[in-house]
Amino acid sequence: ARGAMMAASPSAAGGFSASGLSVRKSEEIESLIDLFSKTQYRAKEVTHRVEVIEKHCLELFARDYKYSVIQNSNGDVCGHYPRQIVFLEYECTDVEKDRFESTVQISKLQDLVNRSKLARCRGRFVCPVILYNGKHICRSSTLAGWGELYGRTGYNYIFSGTAHSQKLIFSKNKKNGDSQLFDKVRGHDIKLLRYLSVRYICDLMVENKKVKFGLNVTSSEKVDKAQRYADFTLLSVPYPGCEFFKDYKDRDYTAEGLVFNWNQDYVDAPLTIPVCFTQNLDIDWTQYQSWDLVEQTQNYLKLLLHIINSDDESGLLVHCISGWDRTPLFVSLLRLSLWADGAVHASLEPAEILYLTIAYDWFLFGTCCFFLNQTLFFLLQIFFFCFNFLKHIVSEKFSVKKQRCVIPFLRKGPTSSPQMVVWNKQNPVDEHLSHPLNEARSSSSSSSNQSEHGITRTGSSPLAVPGRRCPFLSERQARLESVREVFLAAYSSTVGLKSSAPSPSGAISGLLEQFARGVGLRGTNAIV
Repeated sequence: ARGAMMAASPSAAGGFSASGLSVRKSEEIESLIDLFSKTQYRAKEVTHRVEVIEKHCLELFARDYKYSVIQNSNGDVCGHYPRQIVFLEYECTDVEKDRFESTVQISKLQDLVNRSKLARCRGRFVCPVILYNGKHICRSSTLAGWGELYGRTGYNYIFSGTAHSQKLIFSKNKKNGDSQLFDKVRGHDIKLLRYLSVRYICDLMVENKKVKFGLNVTSSEKVDKAQRYADFTLLSVPYPGCEFFKDYKDRDYTAEGLVFNWNQDYVDAPLTIPVCFTQNLDIDWTQYQSWDLVEQTQNYLKLLLHIINSDDESGLLVHCISGWDRTPLFVSLLRLSLWADGAVHASLEPAEILYLTIAYDWFLFGTCCFFLNQTLFFLLQIFFFCFNFLKHIVSEKFSVKKQRCVIPFLRKGPTSSPQMVVWNKQNPVDEHLSHPLNEARSSSSSSSNQSEHGITRTGSSPLAVPGRRCPFLSERQARLESVREVFLAAYSSTVGLKSSAPSPSGAISGLLEQFARGVGLRGTNAIV
């Protein structure tokens, strides 16, 4: 049935056709998704099957980049980061690699990583994962709170016995001890950010701090009391976590019309964006709490693409709480969107960029989807949403090829902080209505029942061939649709029910029925 489905798919422009993929590449992706859905990557417990995945990722990176490796053998730096973390230095072909010397002191970078790992939740330090026009797009978790910091430094003290750790932990003046500890570990984190030339920090948390049992278990840059991160441009762009995607599944994987409840008690992070970015995007940010999941994801992705395309020198950090649900979602969308424009991984085919994105951005960075509990199951839903969402970003509105709008005043110096605009759920109605940005409505908000390329959303199947207004596909659309088709075919044959018989109504609808049974959908409803 899978082969019949691919044969029924139309040929894409530029030679990117799902029907032209080799059986071997399709099987590799199926095997990868199958493993990802059943186990969590641990750097100290690597099987031969995982070693093959690690090696293949390095081969795919090497196609277009000269890179160095940050060593994480046995998870010594972070247990759920790759054993060999790729640091992309510059774009080049295999022939050109020997002509250039390394642009980074990898020993210095390794030292900064080792020193900064305590600063962030679960030790998930700031890690560069995408190189675009010489700028690093990085990922991490949020900042660790005092509970985790004291727990980790106490553990290190017990096993290392350093006098300095003892002095920090057991200071007679607790307030002074807290300050010294935060100064030290967050200072190392800031040094790493600066070494990577990161200026923009995009925080996806819906909370200012993560609270459990009345204790602050994590923090974030935006609420650092000492304002250690004041030299960076901090963006608070709250986005719901994986638990929200239970509603996505319960609505038969329909993202249209699915709106997050911003009035929940724990939701206290406002939407905070520099004025320069709000003025250069045709989006009414005051309406963010009314956006459905499609429009919210589209607008946040537009914002991230605009940031990395507006500054010629500075990189971007994207993080949520633990860095394994919302973070890989937006890192993957950034990688695939830039690839569709030919801006990154230029030599990779659709199946290859799909493999790299699943393997590196999701599996090797420790996202866990096997069904030990409901939260882990919801991670699988956000994973599916990520690649099915590609149909909503095929428009040239998401392309970095269009004319760039450089914002020179953002690069005045490390201490210049751009003017910010803040929205939150406490805003009075009259202020909300009188905001000047209300006059600049988002073009996407006026067409909530359509995707970005003019396809009616309601009733569209993730496995069906989308209808089109134009008989010709842009190269960007062809690339992204090819990736999505390959993903859906592999997902339906692994996570979906394998034993169902093909439907007499055709290969595509048969696969849809097979997929629907496999993930527990009601047979009468469509998946969009």
